[in-house]
Amino acid sequence: MTAQVPVPDDPRPQAPEPPLPSDCCDSGCAVCVHDSYADDLQYYREQLAAWRARHPDAD
Repeated sequence: MTAQVPVPDDPRPQAPEPPLPSDCCDSGCAVCVHDSYADDLQYYREQLAAWRARHPDAD
């Protein structure tokens, strides 16, 4: 049997990992990894702002 670590009900959002320079093929793809990262980063910022509003004393 393993011990379970309690998980907070409302954990702080985690920032997305930026793509590595080698992740982009520089071929002008319709959806580049940098575009996806920018979208993920915007979503993270929105989620973080909402989380901070719920946890004003966290930072």
